[in-house]
Amino acid sequence: MIGLALASIATWTVLVAKTRELRILVKRQRQSLSVLSDADSLKAAHEKLDEGQGSTELTRAAAKELRLSANTLADTEGVKERVASSLERLEAASGRRITKGTSILATIGATAPFVGLFGTVWGIMNSFIGISKAQTTNLAVVAPGIAEALLATALGLVAAIPAVVIYNHFARQIAAYKALVGDTSVAILRLVSRDLSRHTITGLKAVGED
Repeated sequence: MIGLALASIATWTVLVAKTRELRILVKRQRQSLSVLSDADSLKAAHEKLDEGQGSTELTRAAAKELRLSANTLADTEGVKERVASSLERLEAASGRRITKGTSILATIGATAPFVGLFGTVWGIMNSFIGISKAQTTNLAVVAPGIAEALLATALGLVAAIPAVVIYNHFARQIAAYKALVGDTSVAILRLVSRDLSRHTITGLKAVGED
């Protein structure tokens, strides 16, 4: 019983914490995407981005790859592929970070009904034991065990149903956030392509450095 109550508390705690986290991250990512869409070069975009915004890590990684590829800029496709690879790695890391804490919801949603079922069986067993000891089927003997069984069932459902609903909600929200990060990477790749086409990467060495 206590375990199911704690599981329910954990579910609502994750809801509050993850909702706040997602709201902040999505807001920052949208602001970053707006800046990147309006910029005409990677350096200009990085200078306009605040340090706390989500895409600074992505722009810094792109700029680093451009610096490392300074001697092979003629191979523009190769440079773009390396930049894209760096961005994909950061996208994956971002996805792993944002999903932290949601797995507990899936666990609660999957196990709570069975824990409740175990409590139900236990309560019914107690009812039969009471009948056996009292040698009667009087309601006063049966009722406590039945009440315990029904309470266990109810607690299992109260813990499981919100966990499943909230998990599915976050699955959609996280998918939308990942798509937003993907759009940001595309915007950065577009700026990299533009810089390479112009051959105006002078000054990019300063990007991302103190």
